[in-house]
Amino acid sequence: MFKRIREDIRCVTERDPAARNAFEVLTCYPGLHALLWHRLCHRLWHWRLRWLARFISVFARWTTGIEIHPGARIGRRFFIDHGMGVVIGETAEIGDDCTIYHGVTLGGTSLEQGKRHPSLEDDVVIGAGAKVLGPVTVASGARVGSNAVVVKDVPEGATMIGIPARMAGQRPEEKTPQRQATARKIGFDAYGTTDMPDPVSQAINSILDHIYVTDERLVEMCRSIHELGGSLPDARIPDLDCSKFENGGSESRDQGATTATADDEAAGEQSR
Repeated sequence: MFKRIREDIRCVTERDPAARNAFEVLTCYPGLHALLWHRLCHRLWHWRLRWLARFISVFARWTTGIEIHPGARIGRRFFIDHGMGVVIGETAEIGDDCTIYHGVTLGGTSLEQGKRHPSLEDDVVIGAGAKVLGPVTVASGARVGSNAVVVKDVPEGATMIGIPARMAGQRPEEKTPQRQATARKIGFDAYGTTDMPDPVSQAINSILDHIYVTDERLVEMCRSIHELGGSLPDARIPDLDCSKFENGGSESRDQGATTATADDEAAGEQSR
């Protein structure tokens, strides 16, 4: 039991930069409290102590603002960030390493018995205010955007947005590690990049892909030159000074304006 609690605390500290230490997480995070209460209620539910399980779950909802039915099945390292207004239905199933934010509903659309709530596979992220309704399956690695309404199955690695939710793209898992490595190599922090269909992020990802391919070709060329007996000076790639791009690139614009002014003056001298 204590090993699971330590695992839960560690997953919170890894995913929430506001979490400063284990004691703060254990005492101040309602998502963790709701999860601990649910484990007790879920065990009572399987022991056929249904009323007691429901009563304790209602008490947990009063204290945390998170409603989890005792019958729901939840995997390991599940993180509910903030949590207020989260509702998880009776037949919902949640895999390992999933994250959901406040206002999320894993609800049902049928009044009949049986499976009527969603199933989340491993490593799924549900954005704030999103609704996943009915016995649908959200496959591993999928992302559901804030306030989206999902009413059909979500494929693996997909990003869903809108009402009703539609697929906005899929994460190219094979390119993600090389993009991160390239960004670190050139000294660029790709914190702002995302897998959502944003034109700026797509442009940045394309640039990182281009740099990666170009770098691989240059390495191969250098290797061939060394094999032929040639020599090349060792040079370290300089870090990219991201401060030049702050405030809309004011410094770059100033330099561009200075250069343009000098060019204009030179053109004027030649015309005279």
